[in-house]
Amino acid sequence: MSRRRLGVALLVLAALVAVAVGTGAFLGRDRNTPDIDGLRTWRLEPSHVTGPVDHAQSPAVGGPHAPQWLNCGVYGAPVPEENAVHSLEHGAVWVTYRPGLASADVSRLVAGLPDTFVIVSPYPGLRAPVVVSAWGAQVALRGVDDERLGEFVRFYRRGVTTLEPGGPCHGGTGAPGRE
Repeated sequence: MSRRRLGVALLVLAALVAVAVGTGAFLGRDRNTPDIDGLRTWRLEPSHVTGPVDHAQSPAVGGPHAPQWLNCGVYGAPVPEENAVHSLEHGAVWVTYRPGLASADVSRLVAGLPDTFVIVSPYPGLRAPVVVSAWGAQVALRGVDDERLGEFVRFYRRGVTTLEPGGPCHGGTGAPGRE
């Protein structure tokens, strides 16, 4: 091969490598984490325990939890966190809101969510009006109309962080208003 052809081939190869590296950086290094503003993630080990758990996150996003999952649906009162975490292990998304949120806002929040593998409940002491959680992931939202809610639910509900795919979201504990 001539020097000229070798030089052109090396330039083409360098350009292809640059495009591949640039595309990887643009798409993100980890395809298991969506590009959602404010998303926080943790690596947590599951274990079944009896009794209360002092989780590092509020609301909890994983770790030790009750052996019985919480039935998915809409609750008008706070739910047992240890049971909700078990539902996250099955692929549920937990949408929590500040107690006292107007009932019209709660209705709008619920109307925009899927009917399955979602838990909605008030949560005392929430740092934002609405917080959405899945196993190992959480986003604090500005309110019920925050567009990040839908994106989070689409990605995480029965998504890549589901530790027990096929685990149920009914037949557990709790009596929601909607399953």
